[in-house]
Amino acid sequence: MGAMTSSVAAKFAFFPPDPPSYRLFVEKGTRKLRMTEVVDKEDVEVLRLKTKKGTEIVAMYVKQPAATLTLLYSHGNAADIGQMYDLFYELSIILQVNLMGYDYSGYGRSTGKASEENTYADIEAVYECLRETYGVKEEDIVLYGQSVGSGPTLELASQSQMSKLRAVILHSPILSGLRVMYPVKRTYWFDIYKNIDKIPLVRCPVLVIHGTEDDVVDCSHGKQLWELSKEKYEPLWIDGGNHCDLELYPEYIKHLKSFILAIEKRYGSSASSKGCQPQSRQKDQDGKLRASTYPRDKAAAYAEKRERSQKSLGYANNS
Repeated sequence: MGAMTSSVAAKFAFFPPDPPSYRLFVEKGTRKLRMTEVVDKEDVEVLRLKTKKGTEIVAMYVKQPAATLTLLYSHGNAADIGQMYDLFYELSIILQVNLMGYDYSGYGRSTGKASEENTYADIEAVYECLRETYGVKEEDIVLYGQSVGSGPTLELASQSQMSKLRAVILHSPILSGLRVMYPVKRTYWFDIYKNIDKIPLVRCPVLVIHGTEDDVVDCSHGKQLWELSKEKYEPLWIDGGNHCDLELYPEYIKHLKSFILAIEKRYGSSASSKGCQPQSRQKDQDGKLRASTYPRDKAAAYAEKRERSQKSLGYANNS
């Protein structure tokens, strides 16, 4: 019974876009890895990373020269980084952070099969890449987990050696895989992504964002995870927000910006700011203030892509 239920939970957890939204190619001359179906950016690097499970995953790294923090973003279950590309790029600019996003095994052009254990190996490989390839210190990393991405995020954040992690952001998170499907009151051994048991082990500030009208993962998941957090930051319950549209609400980016500024001010940064003044953080290269919200047209297109992927698989109607 347990194995069967675990298999069902896993089936509901993973919906990689089919076909993937992008392809990879090696650019002539530079020999750099690039993605198709996106607008190429010079400050975006595309990478292939080996995991300890033997799969090869695809990641993208957005670099901001003045950034002191780096966001490691684990996306939701019905998207790949081709669909997330514009959002990642805009978040990096607006929040003035470096941003690393990646596709789980079996997603996008990553090899292997999507599974709970593989996603844990995936995020570990990405984290090690940030540390070893880009020289990012643990104390300058913020983990961001969206929906099913809250699973690998909290798996990494709850590890005993992660004592200096700067912060965790949970976006429409799940208590566990089984709890999305059934209102169980205890944790069973065959459950997946047991976030409810891991969140008390996280020792850094935790921000939770959830929509009050989420019809895929009920808002109670986010609220309970926030209650169980040791170091709580003011949560954001977006009135009327559903599972795939929180980026459309102005308060989403406003609250994220406030959080990033708060953890920078409170803890400082081990990274060199190279003379960058705090008040210049919200300015573009021309010195003009950027818009305070993520562009609604891009957010709408992104949300529509994810929702279409989910509906095509009947996900929203079976949760």
